[in-house]
Amino acid sequence: METKWGKVIIHASAFFAPMLVPILFWLISSEEEIKRISIQALLFQVVMWLLIGISSFLSFILIGIPFVIIFVIMTIVVPIIGIIKALNEEKWNYPIVGRWV
Repeated sequence: METKWGKVIIHASAFFAPMLVPILFWLISSEEEIKRISIQALLFQVVMWLLIGISSFLSFILIGIPFVIIFVIMTIVVPIIGIIKALNEEKWNYPIVGRWV
């Protein structure tokens, strides 16, 4: 039961503390599943913010505008999918970074 709510909190932290909460869960938790999800959540946020930054820079030449829109939508939708999967107690990996960890 702790694992379920820990995963929900980690996924939901994308909306209020995207870096702090996954780091704290990674340091505090002794469960491997929580550690894996917290590292994935942290990496996903870092990668998405880098992609949004690069796309924002490229939007000055109009190439990056569609990418900014897609990456912002992904930054919002992917944690919501993670919350739903965690509530249903299904195993789920973040896209892009899921295979890295």
